[in-house]
Amino acid sequence: MGHEVVAEVWRGDFLESVHHGTVVATDPSGSPVLSIGRPGDVAFPRSSNKPLQALAMLRSGLDLDGELLALACASHSGEDFHVDGALRILASAGLTEDALRCTPDLPLGEQARAHHLAQGLAAAPKYMNCSGKHAAMLATCVANGWPTGSYLDPTHPLQVATRETIEDVAGEPVAQVGVDGCGAPIFAISLTGLARAFGRLAAAAPGTLEHRVATAMNTYPQWVGGTGRDVTVLMDALPGLIAKDGAEGVYAVGLPTGEGVALKIADGSSRARAVVIVAVLKRLGVDVSKVEDLATVPVLGHGRTVGAVRPSLALAS
Repeated sequence: MGHEVVAEVWRGDFLESVHHGTVVATDPSGSPVLSIGRPGDVAFPRSSNKPLQALAMLRSGLDLDGELLALACASHSGEDFHVDGALRILASAGLTEDALRCTPDLPLGEQARAHHLAQGLAAAPKYMNCSGKHAAMLATCVANGWPTGSYLDPTHPLQVATRETIEDVAGEPVAQVGVDGCGAPIFAISLTGLARAFGRLAAAAPGTLEHRVATAMNTYPQWVGGTGRDVTVLMDALPGLIAKDGAEGVYAVGLPTGEGVALKIADGSSRARAVVIVAVLKRLGVDVSKVEDLATVPVLGHGRTVGAVRPSLALAS
């Protein structure tokens, strides 16, 4: 991808490093209104795909709403309520945690992981940040009478429906299929398509399945991320906005006015993602005063703040 500098790392008054990336914002029609880099190039959205995957499950007949639907869209921190929620989704379909095929892992959140290890607990699929999505995938299979043992196969009816839904809301064909960190198929689209899809979800009319996904995410942001997570802070502070982080430096946002934003940090780092997102939202005229803490990331020296990660001058202007 043709990345450009989107964030700068300042240690005191010295520019120490930069983060390259690609950023795009789309208007309510899905056309780009802000482009940095080449957002028409394709990328794996990673976990930013989860709201689109959840939409595919609803279109396939999954009966899920509220906090549990938000959890289906989540890369959760592995807090107790997240794990309990995943087990509730499974139980509603007559399944147990043994049905999960996501990768065994420790909780993603630092506090949750420390608590987990202090209890002497081991890695397990239910603690993995994608367990809510996987539980919902399994529940969708049960609702349709589809096999549950092979639900991660790209040719499984669930994954075929997921690909079709992503192509529909992104407005473009899937360019590549891979395997995500959790074992599920991951579908590559352009960042422009990802931004377009998030704008459509966030602005969807009441009564639609798209609106149902967006409402669940914005109403229950703790279930999409967790304590202290920037994606949770954004949705908690900005009514109607939906946001989803993804691995390898991906982030996507949808606004209730229909604009969408998507970005990828070239080096795959998560450090600059929220910084860049807040800068783009400000460029779009969004009042970001309630999320100013996300506008920069502290650079530390001997345990104290000596600088900051901040948006590039080109992006901030």
